[in-house]
Amino acid sequence: MAAKKPFNWWLWTKMLVGGGAVVVGGPAFVMWVSPTDEELFQKYSPELKKKSLERRLEREKEFDDFVEKLKEYSKSDKPIWFEQKEAQRQEKEARIQEGLRIAEEVKARKEEMRRAAGLPVNSDR
Repeated sequence: MAAKKPFNWWLWTKMLVGGGAVVVGGPAFVMWVSPTDEELFQKYSPELKKKSLERRLEREKEFDDFVEKLKEYSKSDKPIWFEQKEAQRQEKEARIQEGLRIAEEVKARKEEMRRAAGLPVNSDR
């Protein structure tokens, strides 16, 4: 019968220390090297800073609206993407209806102007 090999404690200790250094040290190094948002903002040129500040409130409002819509969609039993498609369809229909309403108003205004000018009214145009 062959003799049992002794357990190599030194090898496993080096492996654990090296693995721990990679697992903990890698992300820590990335966090240490990565600049914060404030540091990036300070490196902007003055005109970029101005643009960024002007758009900040708009972006925050858009994000808040998006989160509110997601909260509303999540109240339904259906998946969120179905709710989003349904909302997009309803918005598209509303835009189409608004366009038709505006076209009718324009047509009515044109007919009224033709009547006021004494010209014949073409209802087919």
